[in-house]
Parts: sequence; C-alpha cells; structure tokens
Amino acid sequence: MIGASIRVVIAKKHTVRAGVKADEGVEQMDRLNLTMLTDFYELTMANGYFQNGLKDRTAYFDMFFREIPDGGGFAIMAGVEQLIEYLKNLKFTDEDIEYLRSRKIFSEEFLKYLKNFRFSCDVWTVPEGTPIFPSEPIVTVRGPITEAQFVETMVLLTINHQSLIATKANRIVRAAQGRPVMEFGSRRAQGYDGAIYGARAAYIGGCVGTACTIADKEFGVPALGTMAHSWIQMFPSELEAFRGYARIYPDSCLLLVDTYNVLKSGIPNAIKVFNEEVVSRGFRPLGIRIDSGDIAYLSREARKMLDEAGFKDCKIVASNALDEYIIRDILSQGAQIDQFGVGERLITSRSEPVFGGVYKLSAGEIIPKIKLSENVGKITNPGFKQVWRLFDRKSGKAIADVLANYDETINEDKPYVLFDPVHTWKRKTVMDFRAERLLTRIFDKGTCVYESPALKDIKAYCSRQLDTLWDEVKRFENPHKFYVDLSESLWEMKQRLLQQYSA
Repeated sequence: MIGASIRVVIAKKHTVRAGVKADEGVEQMDRLNLTMLTDFYELTMANGYFQNGLKDRTAYFDMFFREIPDGGGFAIMAGVEQLIEYLKNLKFTDEDIEYLRSRKIFSEEFLKYLKNFRFSCDVWTVPEGTPIFPSEPIVTVRGPITEAQFVETMVLLTINHQSLIATKANRIVRAAQGRPVMEFGSRRAQGYDGAIYGARAAYIGGCVGTACTIADKEFGVPALGTMAHSWIQMFPSELEAFRGYARIYPDSCLLLVDTYNVLKSGIPNAIKVFNEEVVSRGFRPLGIRIDSGDIAYLSREARKMLDEAGFKDCKIVASNALDEYIIRDILSQGAQIDQFGVGERLITSRSEPVFGGVYKLSAGEIIPKIKLSENVGKITNPGFKQVWRLFDRKSGKAIADVLANYDETINEDKPYVLFDPVHTWKRKTVMDFRAERLLTRIFDKGTCVYESPALKDIKAYCSRQLDTLWDEVKRFENPHKFYVDLSESLWEMKQRLLQQYSA
C-alpha cells in the first residue's frame, strides 16, 4: 500500500519494481519512513516543550480551511486513508536520531525520547468523500503537545492535496453532465506522489478511471488508455497503424484520429479499419479520440461521418488541456462528445493549485484557546468541537452545518435556531430535520480504531453526499453560500475569549 510510507527498492546501478526479487547486490527497503517529512520548527518546538516540562501537556488542534478553491460552493474531503497510514507508521530511526544530533541544538534527553517515540493521540476526521465547508474542523487531534504539534505538516500535506484534486475533479465531472471523465494527468503532475494520490482523489471526486497504472495496481482505480500519436507515426501510414492496433485489440478498439487530419484521413481510415478488422471478426469498435483542434466542430462532423457509416454506437472521446469551463462551453456549442480525458488542469488544479487548509491550536488541557487577528477571517473558533450537519427530512437536502462544543447534542425533536455567527440578527428556525455528527474518531490513544472503506465505496458515498446539496450550492459562478454556524454555547465562549484578549 502506498500510504504514509512509500515502497522503494534501491539498487547499486538500477531500480527494480517493489515486490520483485532483486538481483544480487541490490539492497531492499520495505518502507521509506516519512516521519521526518515535517517542518523543522515542529522539531525545535517539540524540543522546547520537552525542555520546559510541557511534553505531556494535552493540546487540541483543528485542521480547517478558509476559502473554497475556484470560488466554488463546497470542497470534498479526501486523503484520510493515507493520513491513517502515516500515523500508524510514525517512528524515528537511528539515522533520524543521528541527523538531529548533528544539528547540535537538540538535547540528548529529547533525542532519547524520540528514539522511543510512540504516537498516542486521539484523532477525529470527517469521512472521505464528504462535502466540506470553510471554518469547520475536518481533522481534530488531541494528545501530548509534542505529538499533536509534530504531525501538523503531514496532516496538512495529505488532506490539502487530495481534497484539492477531489474538489477539482468533481467540478469537471459536473461540467461533463453525466459523460464519463477519465483522469489523464500523470505526466504533468507535481511529482510521482501527485500523480498517484491525485488519481485516487480524482476517482473519489467522480472520475471513472485514470491513465496512471500504479493507481490501479495499488488502489483499484481503473487504468484506461489506448495509443499515443507516436504509435501512428511509427507505421508507414495512418491506415497501417490503425490496422496494426485493431488486429491486436479488436474487442476494445479505440483509435486516435488527429495525428494528421481528423476529417480527411483520421475518420475515413478509422471507419475502413473498423469494417475490415473489427466488425469482420464479430466485434464492435469502442470509438475514436480527438486530441487537438476545434473539438466542438470536429466532434459534430465526426459524429455525422460515423453515423453514416453505420457506427452510431461508436463513442467520441475528447482530450487536450480541458477543464470544467472548456467542457461546459463546447457542450453548449453542440459538441458530440461521449467521454472526456482531462489531464494537466485536473491533476494540478491549475486554476487554483492551493487548498489553504491550516492547523491551529484550539485548546490546551481543557482550556479553550483562540487566535486573534485584524483579519476577521483568521480568528479561530476555540475549544474541542464537533461538526453537525442538519438535513431536511422531506427533501433530504443539507440545511447547514453547526459547530458545537464536543459534549453538546442537537435535539432533532425540537425546533433549532440557526444564527449567523457574525451577523447574529440573521436567524432561522428549522424543524423536521435530521442531525448527523461529521467528525469520526480514527485513533484512540494512538491506536487506529477505524477501517477505511474500499475506494469504490468512498466514491459512491461521495456521490450520495453531493446529492444532498442544493444545485444552487453547486454553481460554478456565485454559488449559494452553505452556512456554517456556531451553537449558542460555542458562540458565547468565543465572545468571552475575544473580550478577554482584546481588553
């Protein structure tokens, strides 16, 4: 499993695939330990806590984000499985200890503590595939300050990246209006982790498959793909290239038709080969792919040509630097596209490549903590909290999220008053609703108590959860704001702390 640790094989002169017996002279490491993938100040603070007698002081941290990428109405939670793998494998090796000793700023007592380090925190997360909104905790960590602080970097790195790609993928999937979308971005991803985990996140967000083979091997994301332009160019002619492919794959023949000229040679040659090499053997062709040019125009003309030739069941696939806006536009122009392959603008979330999740102290021991700022949006919500989502029983749609103190409950049998935490006069009384807790415990005193669902089940769960959002929240431009409110008790606590620290 590629997770918090990555399987690697190290050779003297070459690399071999993990799980395959290595040649003589090859040293194999089962795991690349990622414990040291952390900001250096996490270690200097941990050493400082240790030296000041605070290492066992309980702290609560929340991860949340402030703005939805691309100005959207919601984001999608992803990356929990990889976070679990990371936390389960936290350990400092002898090499880690020696490196830290070489920096000459860490005490020997602290280094001894790290040598015997064991993660012992409690962790809660929102389940993968859940729509999430600004300012609400999506990960909460409770435990000794040295541990809870130390994991900040990987909590953010893991959840930020996959949530970003899952969110972007879903925007593109929705723009396709029910047409399948394939993730084609491996070669343009930001490193191999970006390709592998990006494919996983894109699948959660609604993509049907990926070009990334290892994502199929490791996670079961269906690997898809046929040929590149180089295949066509390697043959004396386009027609011979198509024949060579169709003879090998008559039952799954999809031909790339834009190497030379889509309408003058690509489609006519594809039709000829479909008849001679596919239909003649008792199969039907899958389709064609167009990777350049005016996709809307070319697809309309291609559809006419295929239909006239008796291939109305032949699919037209489009690729070439697509995103949700281009897909929306070409469909509005009558493009005859059945499937989309989307690469660089999905796997890098090119339009907004940062998911701004932050990790902030919310309480120490049982004492609520707050961070103040002249920027109102950066003032944190204090205390140990739970996130509740309220659903209308009649429509099944989500009404709002409520942040409450963890020990609070919301009584479904009584009317509940929602109010804007800033503009408090804006109030709404909801009745006949269902209240659901979102934060789920995944670690209990360092022991994992949660089993991650199968990826296909996370994908299906995500689809069901998105159906609970009103279409107005899903708009690309100026979406309706989904409200995240505070319970009265939590709001009052926040006001007391604001008065205390601003006096």
